[in-house]
Amino acid sequence: MTLRRRLLDWGLAALFLILPALVLRASLRSPNETTALDQAVLRVSAPLQAGVSWIVEKLGSVWNGYVALVDVEDENRELRAENARLRKELAVMARKAFDIEALEDVAMLKRATPADTLGARVIAASISPAFRVVRLRIDRGGTDVEPGMPVISSEGLVGRIQDVYGAHADVLLTTDPRSKLEVVVKRTGGVGILTGTGAADRYACKIEWLENSTDPTVDMTVKEGDEIFTSGLGGAFPAGIKVGTVRAVASKSYSMFQEVEVAPAVSFSRLRAVLVLLAPPPPPDPGAKKKDRSKPAFDVRPY
Repeated sequence: MTLRRRLLDWGLAALFLILPALVLRASLRSPNETTALDQAVLRVSAPLQAGVSWIVEKLGSVWNGYVALVDVEDENRELRAENARLRKELAVMARKAFDIEALEDVAMLKRATPADTLGARVIAASISPAFRVVRLRIDRGGTDVEPGMPVISSEGLVGRIQDVYGAHADVLLTTDPRSKLEVVVKRTGGVGILTGTGAADRYACKIEWLENSTDPTVDMTVKEGDEIFTSGLGGAFPAGIKVGTVRAVASKSYSMFQEVEVAPAVSFSRLRAVLVLLAPPPPPDPGAKKKDRSKPAFDVRPY
C-alpha cells in the first residue's frame, strides 16, 4: 500500500470520527452560543439529518403496519375461528333445548291421555312453494304404527298416519284436502265434517254439512272463535281432541248449512315431537256407582 493510499484512508477515518463529534457538539449548543464553525456544520448536516429521519420514519411505519401486525392478524384469525365454533355450539344447544321442550310436552300429554299411545319424533317435513308444511314424517314405522292411527300434539289434533315406509311413517295433516273427520262445535253442539282446504297461503280447514237450526228458539249459529273438537262419531278419532278455532263464518238464510273456515290448533311448522294413538281410550266402567258414569276421554263427550 502506498503512502498516498494510507494518508487517504487515515483522512477518511478521521473525517468520519470528527464529523459526528462536530455535529453533536453543534446540535447540543444553544443558538446564542454557536460559533461560525458550528453554524457551518449545521448547514451542511441538515439535509443529511432530514434524509436519515425520513428513512427511519418510513422504516418504522413499515414495521408498525406490516411486521408488527403479523401477530395481530394471527390473533384475529384465532378469534374468528373461536367465534364460529361458539356460534355453532350455541345453535346446537338451542336446537337441543327446543327438542327437549317438545319431548317434555309429549311426555306430559302421554300421562294425561287415557289411551295406548306412542311418542314419535318429527324427522322431516314437506314444504309447499308458499313455505307451508303439507306433510310430516315421523321416526316410527311398520312395527309400531299403522295407517289411520290418529296423531296428536299438546296443541291438538295433527292428523293421522297415512303411509308407512320401513322405520318411518308419513302423517296426513288435517289441512290436507284428503283429510276428513267428524267434528263438533263445543259451544253449540253442532256436528259436521271437517275437510282440509289445501290453501297455499294459510293453514285452513272447512266444516261441511254443519246444519243451521230449524228451531228459532235454539241458536246453532257458529261464531268466530268457537272451538272445534273431534266428535268421536265413526270411531276413527276419539272424542274431545281439539282440532282448531273458527276463523270465518258465512251463513246464508236460504241454505240449510253453514260455511265455516277453521284455523288448525296445531302449529305444524314448529312440531318436533308428536303422540300416536295406538288404540282408543277404554270404555267407561259400567259398574261405576256415580250417576254420570260416562266420562269424556278428552274433555268432550262422544256425540
